[in-house]
This record gives sequence, C-alpha cells and structure tokens, in this order.
Amino acid sequence: MLRARSFNQLKMGTFLSYVSIGIQNLTAMIYTPVMLRLLGQDQYGLYQLSNSTVAYLGLLTFGFGSSYVKFYYDYRVQNDEEGIRKLNSIFLLVFLAMSVLCVIAGAGMVLSADFLFGGSLTPGEIQEVRILMVVLIITMALTFPNIIFDCYITAHERYIFQRMLLIMVNVLNPFIGLPLLLMGYRSMSLVMANLILSLLRVGLNVYYCVRKLHMKFQFKGMERGVLKRVGTFSFYVFLNEVANQINWNIDKMVLGAFQGAGIVALYSVGSQFNQYFINMSTAVSNVFIPRVNKMIAEGQGDDKLTELFVKIGRIQYIILGAVLTGYLLYGKFFIIKWAGQEYEGSYLIGAVIMLPTMIPLIQNIGIEIQKAKNKHKFRSVTYFLIALANLIVSIPLAIRFGALGSAAGTALATVAGNVLLMNWYYDRHVGLDIYVFFRSMLRPTAALLIAAAVGLCVRLFIPVDSWPAFIGEAVLFLGVYLLCLWYFGFSSDEKEQAERILANFKIKREEKNGADL
Repeated sequence: MLRARSFNQLKMGTFLSYVSIGIQNLTAMIYTPVMLRLLGQDQYGLYQLSNSTVAYLGLLTFGFGSSYVKFYYDYRVQNDEEGIRKLNSIFLLVFLAMSVLCVIAGAGMVLSADFLFGGSLTPGEIQEVRILMVVLIITMALTFPNIIFDCYITAHERYIFQRMLLIMVNVLNPFIGLPLLLMGYRSMSLVMANLILSLLRVGLNVYYCVRKLHMKFQFKGMERGVLKRVGTFSFYVFLNEVANQINWNIDKMVLGAFQGAGIVALYSVGSQFNQYFINMSTAVSNVFIPRVNKMIAEGQGDDKLTELFVKIGRIQYIILGAVLTGYLLYGKFFIIKWAGQEYEGSYLIGAVIMLPTMIPLIQNIGIEIQKAKNKHKFRSVTYFLIALANLIVSIPLAIRFGALGSAAGTALATVAGNVLLMNWYYDRHVGLDIYVFFRSMLRPTAALLIAAAVGLCVRLFIPVDSWPAFIGEAVLFLGVYLLCLWYFGFSSDEKEQAERILANFKIKREEKNGADL
C-alpha cells in the first residue's frame, strides 16, 4: 500500500512538475511582455541587478538544505524516530541562525551599493537598487527557515502537495504584481509580489509538515557530532552552490558594473530561457532524490544506479532535445514578438548559454548519486575553481563584447567543468557507466536530427515571420519528432509505457462518455 502510494506520488509529482512549468511558461508569455513594457528596459535591468546581487545571500545556507534528505534516510532505514526529531531540531536552529546572518550580510550589501554600481548607474538608480535589495533581503531571510520544512516534505515524497503549491504561486504571481505595476510601483511591484508569495509558501509548508506529516522536534539531547558530520558533508555542497551562483549570476553583476542596466535586461531575457530549460530538467530528477538516497542507504549496486541514471537521462533528453532544437529554429521570432525588437540580441545569448548546458542537465540525477555516496567533494572543488576562472574570463569579455561576451564565458566554463571533467569523474570514481549512458542517447538523437532537418528545410522555403507560420512549423517539427521517436527513438520499455498511458486515457475517456450518456 505504501509502495503504491509512493509510486502514485512519484507519477503525479512528475506530471504536476510539467504542469507547473507549463503554467509558468504560459504566465511568462502573457505577463512578461506586459511587465517589460510597463517597466521599460532600465527598470527591468535594475530589478534583475538587485535580484542577482541578493541571490548571493542564498549561499549562507552553506549547503545544509541539500544535505537533509541524505541524513534523514540514514536514520529512517534504522527506524530511529528520535534521531529524526533531533535532526529536525538541528537543521531548524541552523537555518534560523542563517536567517539572522542573512539580514546582517544584506545590510552590508545595501550600504555598499555605491561602491558596486557607482560606475554605471546614476545616484537615483542606485537609491532604487538599495530599496529593492532591502525587500529582497527580507524575503530571503524569511525563506531560510522554510528550507527544513520543504526538505521534510521531499523526504516523505509528498510531491503532489509541493507541486500544487508551486502551481498556485506561479498563478498568483501576475495577479499580485500586475495591479501594483499599473498603480505605478514599477520594479518595486516585482519584489513585493515575491515577498507576499514567499510568506504564503512558508505558512502553508509549516502547516502541512506539522498538521499533516506530524513533524516533531527534540531540542534536548542534540548531538554535536551530528552537526559536525552534517557540516563536513555540507561544506562541499556549499562550494558547489558558490560555483553555481558565480556561473549563473555573476554575469549580471559584471554587466551592471561595466555596461549599465539596459545590457543587464538584454542578458536577463536570454538567460531566462535557460532557467526554463533547467526547470524542465529538474522537474524529473527532483522527484527521484529520495529514491537515490534510499537505494544507496540500502546498499544497492552501481548497475542499478546506472540503470536509473540512464532511464532518467533519456526522459530528460527526449524533452530537452525538442525544447533546445525548437528554440534554435524558432526562438528569435518568438523573442522579438514576445519581448520586443530591442531584445533581439537576447536570442543569441540564450542559445550560447543553453547549448553547453544540455549534457549536464540530462545528467543531473548524477549529482544526487554523488551526494548520497558522499563523493561530491571533487565536483564541488572543481566547479568552484572553474567558476573562479569564469569570473576572471567574463570581466574582460563583458567589457569588450557586452552581454554576449559574458554568455560565452559561462558557456566555456560549463563545457570544461560540467561536461568534460564531470563525465570523466562519473565513469572513473562514481561508478556510473558513461559509455552506456551516451550509447542510450543515439536513437533519440537520430529522431531529433531528422525532425530538425525537416524543420530547417521548411523554414528555408517558408520564413517564420508571422504567428501562423511559427505555430504551423513548430507543430510540424514536433509531429515529425514524435513519429520518429515512436518508430525507432523509444526503447521497448518507453514504448510500452507510452502505450499504457494512451490506453488508460482511452479507458477514462470511454468511461466519461458512458457516464454522460
């Protein structure tokens, strides 16, 4: 019964993840163009600059958030309920302390705004950045204690609640932000919407954990040794998070310091598509985090882990391959119509960032395997060093080539660290069979190449210069891709699973028609 419920949570969690991404993307398509026109390029650039600066405060979690599930399962496989209660208490106290530290460090950031951006922003713009940063810092401080509750829900594999909450947040965001924008609050509207939704999310998570999952704490008898073990494990997760912050946010800060708010806005629109790309990947892998930790806690071998690694990677590749190819074929038209002619340059920025990101995104369950095996040290140290190299390279590239130069620096860092070094490490030290992994991608790649060739040929004869042409050619591309997948791209297991889904859908539809009669 418990296994069936867990499987249903897994299936529905994955499905709702993509529903959430679909709603988020649909909301962005409708809301973002309105927002950009109401704000203007400079105001949007100020918001993104403030957001990317304050995002560094997220490093104050020191990697503890990514460590909870591993240690939870160490206690759970031993049925140690008291250990879990003490673990909850330790994490809650740690995150409360981090929340206080966030406010202190954030105050230093606000006071340093002149030093950081005085060379490219006007005094009025700097004052606006300060106000935006204050609200964003408060939001960040409030979300720190929420991490333990969010992790507890993940450890219990209650994905339906998590994804429904995310869907609600995505739907409510424009309904809160747009009225504030129309009232003239400009970029302040965006940060206030974030604050309100963060408060709502924290409150609902706490309620669900305490009332539905009966989460308990035991502050008496907490062991310092546990905190030391968690801290040692988390340090290398922290290094990895530092690297991620440098790779994904430093470009905006560098551009803000040397090029101004308008260039930050141009870069942000392109990198926004990369964020959607990342979200589509983690929609699958995130729901398998507890399973990976459980498999390793139970001592299952590398063959089983490679099998899971390949299975999840293929699902991600089939989806992300279509998204990336569609973006390359039709993205420029969409960005011009969606964001405005002045954002045409964002298309190339997005392409430069997304192309090298493809491989690490279809392998991101491997990160969780590393963590669960406590073999994440090499990755963290390597990423940190490469991120520093990215920073060093990106500054002169940003000064000379603007937003495109910053994107190129990030792409080079991704290829060096996330693609070349990590695949070597997976194969030699983590125990994952990388040859089997890439061989399993050959048939989906053939299906994708055929669909891309058809799409490119059609585009040469019928330019994508109107919405009917855009929709028609995109549908044609997806149709050819799905046909190729069905006839030779899918494995036998994937095809059987697709047939079961179609059969279940047909049965439910017939039952509904019968009920209507």
